[in-house]
Order: sequence, then C-alpha cells, then structure tokens
Amino acid sequence: MRFVPDLKVAEVFHGSPADWMSTGPLSNDLVVEASLGGREPMDSFRTLFGSLLALVYHCFDRMVIQGYLPLLTRPEHIVHFFRDVHGIAPITKEVLIQRTTEYKAWVEAFARDHGVPIAWAEAGVKKEDHVRPYLERFTRRRRVGVYFIFRSMEQGPKFHVLPPKAADPMYRLIRRMRGRYTHFYFYICDDVLGPFVMCVGSFLPFQTTYYLNGHHFMAGELERQGIRFRRDDNAFLSAADPAALQAAANRLTADVIRKRLDYWTRVLGPKFSREDRAAVHLRREYSLNQVEYSRNFVFRRHFPIHQIFERSCEMGLFRLTADTVSHIFGVRVHKRLRGKLSVVLDKVDHGHHVMRVYCKSLVARLYEKFSTFLRVEICVNRLKDLGLNKGLMNLEALRQTLAVATDRLAGRSRIAERARGVSAVPTSRASRHGRPHPDSGHQDSRHPNNSADGDPAPCGHAARRLADP
Repeated sequence: MRFVPDLKVAEVFHGSPADWMSTGPLSNDLVVEASLGGREPMDSFRTLFGSLLALVYHCFDRMVIQGYLPLLTRPEHIVHFFRDVHGIAPITKEVLIQRTTEYKAWVEAFARDHGVPIAWAEAGVKKEDHVRPYLERFTRRRRVGVYFIFRSMEQGPKFHVLPPKAADPMYRLIRRMRGRYTHFYFYICDDVLGPFVMCVGSFLPFQTTYYLNGHHFMAGELERQGIRFRRDDNAFLSAADPAALQAAANRLTADVIRKRLDYWTRVLGPKFSREDRAAVHLRREYSLNQVEYSRNFVFRRHFPIHQIFERSCEMGLFRLTADTVSHIFGVRVHKRLRGKLSVVLDKVDHGHHVMRVYCKSLVARLYEKFSTFLRVEICVNRLKDLGLNKGLMNLEALRQTLAVATDRLAGRSRIAERARGVSAVPTSRASRHGRPHPDSGHQDSRHPNNSADGDPAPCGHAARRLADP
C-alpha cells in the first residue's frame, strides 16, 4: 500500500446513532477471538514481533490540569469574601481590580529579585521554542525553580460588577463572565515533576492551569536511580532496565502531582492572609482537563516499522467499525450519543501519516516516528465519556481504563492479527542487503544502550476493565 502526497482517507459511519447501536459482538470479533486462541492482543503482538522489539512501555504523556478555589468561584462567594470577611461595601470594580494590581506588582517584584526574565508573548512565536535555551541552561546547572515568565493577554473567567438597579446605593449586581486580561505563564523546573508550565490568571477567581508531561517525570525517576536511558522528542528509545522504566511511569500518581502543584501554587499564586484562609477555608482543587496516554513500541531496526504501520492503517480503515470502536473505548452506542464515531487517515507532513479514531470526544492516534517506534495514544478531552469524574483523584482509574483501551486498539487495528506476513519481510530484506538479522545477537552501534541479549521489555497490563501552552 502506497500513499499519494495529498491523500486523506476517511471512513465515516453515516445515519442516525440508532443505526450504530451495539447488539453484542459482531462476526468479525468472534473470528478474531477464535484466531487468537484466548490470548490478549498484546500477547499476540509480542509473539509475532518480539524479536524485533527493543522496548515496550505505556505511560501518561501530556496532561492539562486546572486548579481552582471552590469557595471563590461564584458571585455569592465574592460577596461573602469582601462584605462579610473584609467589611467592604459596596463591592465596586475598583475593589476587584485592587487584587489584580497587587498580584501583578508581586510578579514583577519576584522576577526582578530572582533574576527571572519576563516578557510579553509575541504573536506567531511558539513559547516553548522561545524558552528552550533558558531551560537548557537551567538543566546544565542542575537548578530548580522558575526560569522564565511570559505575560499574555487571553480570555479567562472573571467577575463583572453591574451598576445598581435598586434604591439601595450599597447594592451591586455581580456576574461571572469571560473577559480578556493578563495571564502569567511560569516556566518551572521541578525536582520531581521535571519541567512544566503553570498559568495563573490575574483576575478573580485566579484560575490556574498546569501543563505537565509524564516523560519528564519518568526521566527524573531514572536519573535518581542511576539507570541509563536514551530519550528523544518525548519518547524513550532505550533503557538499561525496561522494568524500572515502566515502574517509574506507574509512580506518577495523583498524590505526587497534588503535592508539587500545591507547593508551586503557594509560592507563585495570589496571596491570601491567614485570616482569609481561616474565614473562607480557601483550598485549591484540581481537575483533569485533557490527558494523553500512550503505548510505545520501540524497534531494534527501522525496516519493519513502516510496513507494519501501513498494514495496520489499511486494515484499520476497513475493519474498525462503529461497534468495534465502541468496544475499544468501553462505551455504549445509543440514540443520544454525543460526538462522532469515525476512522480517519491524515497526512500531517511529507511522508508522515496519522490514523485517528474518534469516539465521542475521545481521539486515538496511531503513527510512526523517526523510523524507530510506533505509538498508540489516546487523548481524553472529557472524562465523562469514559464514565469518570474529572477530579484529579480519579487519575489511577483513568490510567487503568486507558491502558486497556490502548491494548485493545493495538490489537483491533489488526497489527497483530492481520500483519502476520509482514513479520517475515524484514528477515528476507535484511539477508538480501547483507544486514544482520535482529535475532543474531548483533548489537547496533547506533544504539549503545540497547541490551545485547535481545529480550524485549515485557508489556505490563493494568487492571481489566490532546495543549502545550
């Protein structure tokens, strides 16, 4: 199968959701399950391509977490905070702006006292590209803290004071709305989570957004244990101890994230006095806005990857039916289905294709990169689609659900069941070109960290069940 330069193929399931309703396993599912002989999809994958795999691991990738103060999110909370706690009446626009002015002055003083560069974000310039030299300098010196601050005018939640409409001159009508105001992006290098970004809105209710990456956390865990690894562009290409790599991924828990976010929010967030916290019981809660979970297959040689990817896309476009997609994500198809069910093959750039599987607001992607690894990842934009609450405490339940979903997708895309003829192709091609066979024990000099014994990393199974700034 060869793709033309501007190819975009899509299989969309037309008709009403009632036409898609699942009534049980389809005939295709029964045939596949019988051919597997009761084995899990990943067991079949390792049986076919185990000699070609150098590393297999699954982990949280990019995460967007929102922080908020529950008792300062509604207009009645604002009235209680200013009128009953501070004795300020009436609550005017100037009263609310005073908090914003104080926080802006504090941020500028913090940047000046600690020698942290602060600048306005420019249109058309990616923030991560601009701050990368500062992060590299920070990393070389093994420092921890804030290494850059961006100011940006963006939309966010705020409270608006309306003029009085009653005879009482002390009465004000307060409404929560969205407006454009200054946001501060703190680029932080943490000793536990690694590099991450914290965005703080300068207007009440001072909403915060955190941008994390699970690969940074895993790299820090391996460095503390003294385990050698090789990493490139948000992926581990080799590890001296694959089991330790998977164990590091599993140690990224809600408690670890909460402790570090609480610490940096106290240091960099808006300040409240001890009396304010005692009177209003100000505490910060966290919710998962967007989560990416990936399962990565790192190969010893590059030649089988593109063939496996082509075959999986070819079979996935025609075999991933609406019933199969709903089974992968563990959701029901009913008349009130929100979102869509579709399989799309997109060309991102020259020679780089991505197969996307949509289910409600969930998006699964399958792609190859660097001619080194295949990645199956799922982006969750709405946890309710998986039957979960968006609170941070549900992170472990989300991990188990997505681990099973990526496992199913790797098998249901027919990589393991339909690409059996591909596994024999690399051997013949390698022999024709005089290259050593992957099973011959030869170690590639380009990858010194690969183990010489040639045993692939075991693929761990969890319990059964897509913005950088």
